[in-house]
Amino acid sequence: MIAIIDYGVGNLMNVYNALKRLDMDAVITSDKKVIADSKAIILPGVGAFKDAMDNLVEYDLVDTIKENVSKGKYLLGICLGMQLLFDKSYEDGEWKGLSLLQGEIIRFKEGLKVPHMGWNELHINKPHPLIKNIAEGEYVYFVHSYHLDPMYFDDVLLYTDYGVKVPAVVCRDNIMGMQFHPEKSSETGIKLLKNFKELIK
Repeated sequence: MIAIIDYGVGNLMNVYNALKRLDMDAVITSDKKVIADSKAIILPGVGAFKDAMDNLVEYDLVDTIKENVSKGKYLLGICLGMQLLFDKSYEDGEWKGLSLLQGEIIRFKEGLKVPHMGWNELHINKPHPLIKNIAEGEYVYFVHSYHLDPMYFDDVLLYTDYGVKVPAVVCRDNIMGMQFHPEKSSETGIKLLKNFKELIK
């Protein structure tokens, strides 16, 4: 069973319905025991970084996430959920993230249209089972005004070019993230979710 963490931000039903279409057993929950009993965790999210972190603290889920990840459980962050995996964000201030991966969330540089919204090409940085059958140049759907500046570009599996190399899919060990919405990204998004399904078997 996959626990989709409900902490008051994010369109949870879109993710839930996408997993159901792939015959993946999923539940939307903020219950620590359900999360502990799950096979994998998905951390979705839309909106502001600070609000999301405040909600994770308020729901008392920060330690739960970290404890489960430390035991080797797979964690997939989606959109804002991916950004929360990193050290800090400079969105309207300076805010600490979960620090499960190393890097900072920064605003797109001057001169670029913000938010970065729409379909963009993926480029392969390194092979990994999570991106199996994803070809160079496939498109996915982005909506974001801030992007990851990773400490280690080796954590980046796929990136897109938007005046800067924007990490699109990241992975280190059992911690993964997708900056775009796989559930809104047509066949490419479905392939990525299928790969996640295979990984957690």
